[in-house]
Amino acid sequence: MTIDELIARLEDYRDEIGGDAEVRLMTQQNWPFENSIYGLASGAEINDYDEDDEDGGDDDDASEDAVLFIVEGQQLGYGTKRAWEVARNN
Repeated sequence: MTIDELIARLEDYRDEIGGDAEVRLMTQQNWPFENSIYGLASGAEINDYDEDDEDGGDDDDASEDAVLFIVEGQQLGYGTKRAWEVARNN
């Protein structure tokens, strides 16, 4: 999914349920959880991040710069497998 596709889908939902509706992240299709969204991070921001720890940073693989990550926040409760069944994929 691209940023433009995500924006278009969000605009459709804004028209349907309103712009004040809370956005949550549903994860793990086989054992679903609802999570808050902590924030957003681009691959470029992740790759450019200068961590000031003693071991010289983490050993995570570098991300592609032109990627946007939706970063998971706190687990809010159990989700439902139906979310994947009704997700709009058009």
